[in-house]
Amino acid sequence: MVSDVAGDIRSVGALVRALCDEDCYVRQEAASALGAMGDPRAVEALIDLLEDDDDEDVREEVAWALGKIGDARAVEPLIRALFDTDKDVREEAAWALGRIRDVRAVEPLIQALKDEEEDVREEVVWALGRIRNAKAIELLKQATSDRSVHVRKAAAEALANIGAKGALMN
Repeated sequence: MVSDVAGDIRSVGALVRALCDEDCYVRQEAASALGAMGDPRAVEALIDLLEDDDDEDVREEVAWALGKIGDARAVEPLIRALFDTDKDVREEAAWALGRIRDVRAVEPLIQALKDEEEDVREEVVWALGRIRNAKAIELLKQATSDRSVHVRKAAAEALANIGAKGALMN
């Protein structure tokens, strides 16, 4: 048992070091492995990478990893990632915020409902449904009229998650 813990610590340390590798694929795989492990000791290093890495695929994987870990320290950096230049990073940041379920994300997620990308809006409404905050109900009602069927479906599910009685009737 003790050797398993020591091996786990060494693995996390090696993967955190790999986040600094010059090769973007190594950084991406290290982030993925850390997310799968779910170890909160990696959160600070992942946050640094989310904010500083030039590669959008790395930032996307880091956002996913932070969502899998679910540590509230990642909320503010993930909120900033909601407005990343890359749509996949924005989408993954919304998903991660929905996994973490911190109310600090509600207002930025509401702003992100205006994103031009359908996949981003879909994740945003999913996240709002997971957070279950009443502030989002009116905007989620509006999202049931989105031009994308996927966003409309996600909005209906989000309203059901929040428990907005009669939300679709108005």
